[in-house]
Amino acid sequence: MPMHAVRFVTVSLVFALALVLMPRLADAADRAKLEAFLEVTGFDVALESIRLSAESAPDMLGMQAEDFGSEWTRLTNEVFDTKVMHDLALDILEKTLSDDLLTHAADFYATDLGKRLVVAENASHLKEEGEVKDESGAAIIAGLTSIKSPRLDYLARMNAASDSAGVAVRAIQEVQVRFLMAAAGAGVIELQLEEGDLRELLSNDKEILEESIAEGAMTGAAYTYQSFSDQEVLEYAKALEHPKMREVYDLMNAVQYEIMANRFEALAIEMQDLQPSQEL
Repeated sequence: MPMHAVRFVTVSLVFALALVLMPRLADAADRAKLEAFLEVTGFDVALESIRLSAESAPDMLGMQAEDFGSEWTRLTNEVFDTKVMHDLALDILEKTLSDDLLTHAADFYATDLGKRLVVAENASHLKEEGEVKDESGAAIIAGLTSIKSPRLDYLARMNAASDSAGVAVRAIQEVQVRFLMAAAGAGVIELQLEEGDLRELLSNDKEILEESIAEGAMTGAAYTYQSFSDQEVLEYAKALEHPKMREVYDLMNAVQYEIMANRFEALAIEMQDLQPSQEL
């Protein structure tokens, strides 16, 4: 599934928490179906890629990963354990994803095109963000722009449909707040701001964040789907625009960010044994 790249320079967690607290759906999918769903849609691999976002944790605290030595790799692998995140996803989806929506999404990703898309997306999820990937995507966008290719519109439609709730910015900021507050509570940092002031400070960068996410989503999509024809990209955009698929993506995005926030909070607590307090 084309999850958005996460960068802390840059699905509402409030929404995600509401989903967790919802009563179990009468037609909710059973756990066995959910296991198959995570695999066929590639969402299980997207969850694994959350671990890569841990690279940004020290930056948010004014530190560097190198400050923690080899313990940093050990700690992040432990906190962002794939099985832990997988089980968290299943626990939430078991309460919130209806069998009807699961079947709709799974049927598409089980098609020939769907399978090839998942392979491409899985490979992209697990490839760390870097200059080569960014520059390749940017070069593709530049080339498409120069020839006024309709593919640009198809990619934009895909990105809009896969975040139809339009809440990525709020979600990322919520992850930041929860991580910083947890770090302060664990004594990893001395936070000089109240939670409300911190939220206001982060909200000042909302427009910059939106631009960064939009740009990253376009270059990421251009890179990920470069081997697909314009017609296939258009077909995918239309599939993502279906009302049922939009519902699935709103939910999956919420799940992804809730798990990310949960793991970052756990990371902050564990970091207290690695780094003495310092002011932020």
